[in-house]
Amino acid sequence: MHDNDIQRKKLSLWQVLIIGIAYMTPMTVFDTFGIVSGITHGRVPLAYLLALVAMLLTAFSYARFSRHSAKPGSAYTYTTDSCGANAGFMVGWCALLDYILLPLINALLISIYLEALFPSIPYWAWVMIATSVVTLINCFRIHILANISLIFVLAPTLLMMVFVYLVIKGIGTSQGYEHVLTMTPLINGDHSIAPLVAGASILCFSYLGFDAVTTMSHETKDPQKTIPRAVILTTLIGGCIFFTASWFIQLYFPNNLRFNNPSEALPEIVLYVGGVFFQSVFLCGQIMNTFASGLATHASASRLIHIMGRDNIFPKAIFGQTSRRFGTPIYSVLVIGLISCLAIFLSLDTVVSLISFGALIAFTAVNFSVFMFFYIKQKQRHGIKNIFLNLIVPWLSVLTIVCLWFNLDAAALQFGFIWLTFGLALFIYKKLTKQNITINEAC
Repeated sequence: MHDNDIQRKKLSLWQVLIIGIAYMTPMTVFDTFGIVSGITHGRVPLAYLLALVAMLLTAFSYARFSRHSAKPGSAYTYTTDSCGANAGFMVGWCALLDYILLPLINALLISIYLEALFPSIPYWAWVMIATSVVTLINCFRIHILANISLIFVLAPTLLMMVFVYLVIKGIGTSQGYEHVLTMTPLINGDHSIAPLVAGASILCFSYLGFDAVTTMSHETKDPQKTIPRAVILTTLIGGCIFFTASWFIQLYFPNNLRFNNPSEALPEIVLYVGGVFFQSVFLCGQIMNTFASGLATHASASRLIHIMGRDNIFPKAIFGQTSRRFGTPIYSVLVIGLISCLAIFLSLDTVVSLISFGALIAFTAVNFSVFMFFYIKQKQRHGIKNIFLNLIVPWLSVLTIVCLWFNLDAAALQFGFIWLTFGLALFIYKKLTKQNITINEAC
């Protein structure tokens, strides 16, 4: 391990957790509520529970591998360790798609919100401002980013608590359910399974974030102990936030009849619950929440590019280096910033429809890697415990991911295969030019 690596190990468990939770964007529950409520027939909290169970299985696979290996890189590294450098390259390339699109989406969202608040400033200017600020903060030491993210996560969380209070206060006077202590948001008489699974499939992507913390291993104290805990805790805390918020929203809005536009229900939800002033404050909190997510997604994407740069997938002299002063992968951070500037030319609907392909590839690969590494390679297959941990859990996780594949947007699938084709072309080029992928063993 290089001295610079030692100096960079600054993140504690709570700081890694903050980055993971910020990545999730907890207030997204308000954005997706109208859509999922319509799909599930008013059973959003139950859909979140199903999604939590599904994601916990995959989170367990990430935690299991991160406990074994202190190397960062998430699905890319874990697949490389279990299935070889070639498989790792393809998984890393596919995972990179979502990693670089998410900062772009956050830049889009921040700019849309800010343009709505300050219409005199053009949209393209907000994109440049938001991207520049996020990129600049990511250039500094990672613990600075974690501390800033804490502020931008706590403020929206407090607003969500105020929202819950207002819902409790308004129950009985609204058109929602009459009592807080009711199981109706979970069991409302509709027993259909397919709509519930479809809703849960959408909500699973709300949990993206637990996987991103595994890219922070090099900058975390005692990573083989801290990262596995962070993976599981990020998933559980995110799940608790999503479930609680959706429960109280569902109490107030049993169905979508009161929404003019269910696909953009957030402004109407907070307006009905708290009035015009609370709506304005809440939307400011949403901007903060999105900004926190922008910081976290930018950090994770730049780390993955850096890790792949160290392994000579990308030019090592550029992307494999870190700043001597800040210990951060400056060039990777700047590249993600430049990509995020494409938000000027793209629409939100277009970009959102393209995500998820990389995440599903990564989830599938990590679950398979647990099976390959522990059950096949290390032959940990004797006894009920080993069979359960190394065979049943990973394959059960794969089955849940299959459900997500069936619900994947067609545009995401098409764009994903195009991206995969570019990856294959790069892979073939490296083979023909004898540019070997050199896996960095430093931890």
